[in-house]
Amino acid sequence: MTWLVRLVGLVTLLLLGASCGKGPGPAEGSSDGGAARAGTPALPRHKPAGAALQIAYSDWPGWVAWDIAIQKGWFTEAGVEVDFTWFEYVPSMEAYSAGKVDAVCVTNGDALVTGNGGAPSVAIVVNDYSNGNDMVVVRPGVTRVAELKGKKVGVEVGFVSHLLLLNALRSAGLGEEDIQIVNVPTDQTPQTLRSGTVDAIVAWQPNSGQALRELPGSTAIFTSADAPGLIYDVLAVSPKSLAERRADWGKVVRVWDRVARFIKDEKNLDEAVRIMSARVGLTPEQYRPLLKGTFFLDLAGGMKHLEKGEGLASLHGSSRIVDEFNVKNSVYKAPLKVEDYIDPSLTAEALRAGEAP
Repeated sequence: MTWLVRLVGLVTLLLLGASCGKGPGPAEGSSDGGAARAGTPALPRHKPAGAALQIAYSDWPGWVAWDIAIQKGWFTEAGVEVDFTWFEYVPSMEAYSAGKVDAVCVTNGDALVTGNGGAPSVAIVVNDYSNGNDMVVVRPGVTRVAELKGKKVGVEVGFVSHLLLLNALRSAGLGEEDIQIVNVPTDQTPQTLRSGTVDAIVAWQPNSGQALRELPGSTAIFTSADAPGLIYDVLAVSPKSLAERRADWGKVVRVWDRVARFIKDEKNLDEAVRIMSARVGLTPEQYRPLLKGTFFLDLAGGMKHLEKGEGLASLHGSSRIVDEFNVKNSVYKAPLKVEDYIDPSLTAEALRAGEAP
């Protein structure tokens, strides 16, 4: 798959007030029934009642999974018209910020950042949390986090990998001042580690996996599986669209439950991998490991993380941690009210109705 050099994207998003996100995906286009169309349609800012819900999505397993519902016609069965438009990750947030789509697939941290930039959103679905796809990868000779003291670590500063690095350091009793940070765009981390200019890099899949493959003897000494809930991936909807089309968004929520339960059923795994890998231009064999590093959440599982709480087990607690990180790293100046960015009600309604066992 191709990946955007995110340094340009970071500068653009900082002007919008954005940072701390996943990696970009293949070239921008539109998906309808799984068929990509060249270019991105000029979507109207104000859409008539009953028009298709417009959702921007990009290359992360928890979002690529929507293609299963698209391919299998589950939105039509649910009675809701949805147009998923495929973007690289940074442009997906730009499209949402510009009002070109009704919703965007983002990390919980990026939802805060785009909101601070003037485009608030509400998470109505928790798709997954990263469970190993985000990694601290080290050169041969380094075997544990404590050995990073005094060494150079390549990471894209202000993004989610930076936050993962801080958690890794904390686990070994270290702080950011104990290492030398080298600001490296995430899609350049594999070659940076291979070149020997740094002792470790921090990246998400497929960059983390590429780093491991390209430098024999390299290993992952800390991953998002060591900090489950640090990185949640959500469907974030504009408050205006949610208010006007609540019933339709409720149908989208229920479709997600069907997708997540389909993936979690072992007998469906081959089909799920085939559909998802085709979306991003990988073979099923290449894509399968990416699923292992993604903890998919159906509605019942997601509801546990939507409940208010402290710490990483709660989307609220995780978002507060990211909010503190964003303020500390000058992504934005003042803390946000993270509760305004989370709405568990549609998930709760579906569960009460018995539509999501």
